[in-house]
Amino acid sequence: MSTKRFSSRNDLSGFLLVMVHIGGVSSFGISSHGISSVIPSDQSLSSSFRRLSPLKATISETNIDDDIPMDINNDDDSKGLRDNLKRQILQLGASYDRGFGASPRARTKMESILSRLESYNPQTNAARFIDGSGRTTTDASYGSQISPLKGNWRMVWTTASDVLLLGGNPFIAIGAIYQFIDPPVVTNVIDFFPRVQTLFPQTLSGISVPNSLARAKVTTKASSRGPTYPNRIGLNFERVELSGEELFGQHVSKLFPPLGIDLPRFDVTQDVGFFDVTYLDDELLVIRQNAPGGCFVLVQVDSEDTEP
Repeated sequence: MSTKRFSSRNDLSGFLLVMVHIGGVSSFGISSHGISSVIPSDQSLSSSFRRLSPLKATISETNIDDDIPMDINNDDDSKGLRDNLKRQILQLGASYDRGFGASPRARTKMESILSRLESYNPQTNAARFIDGSGRTTTDASYGSQISPLKGNWRMVWTTASDVLLLGGNPFIAIGAIYQFIDPPVVTNVIDFFPRVQTLFPQTLSGISVPNSLARAKVTTKASSRGPTYPNRIGLNFERVELSGEELFGQHVSKLFPPLGIDLPRFDVTQDVGFFDVTYLDDELLVIRQNAPGGCFVLVQVDSEDTEP
């Protein structure tokens, strides 16, 4: 993997400007201190629904389950409530294009659902082992020493304005947005493709229509913010890359090296880039970033979807 050398500060500034427009300006994207958005395919969305218990929930523009009880007496009741709320979140995310097409009423509805879910957050120390100190073995005296955040996460909803602005680009459509967490490395990925591509059919006369796909990637190093904030994850941004994955249906990632730069390293002593984990279980992750604000909802996936 090669790194482009920039001959002038203008080259470097121009590249960073492009990446900022592609990746946003948040702690789930490229911020002033150092990324953080695909409509899930029918197959992947159905898979997410199947992972939840078969509890039916109906979402409309004017109705949510306001009668869900807030006093839970046992773990079974709590799990049933959380599964119901998570299903509503997935339905709203699918209905409003992960937040890109959400009306103010839909955003208010989602915030109400998230607030309820967050009040039953089973994770009280999401930052443990995020620095990579954990092991894959189990210590009987301590329990699992694997970071609870470890895994592949795909975004299904956001209210972050800097990310939502990406949906207004007239030439580029936003594909999947991922957060791959392998402590202490957190890699944020945005797939994107020509917007005109959405007008083409998947097949034409039985022949697949060739697609193109590019990827922006930001590598960060995560750390905890101490015992005072056990669910807070600090981020130190290290590298930015832009690469081509497919060109007219041909995989080209190995033919053309990514265009990338290493970011300056700073000794971060303040909470300039971080997010708080407000809900986390084996299926769903909800985080809220410090600046410019907004929340992100992500579902755990087995692997990345390389199709646009």
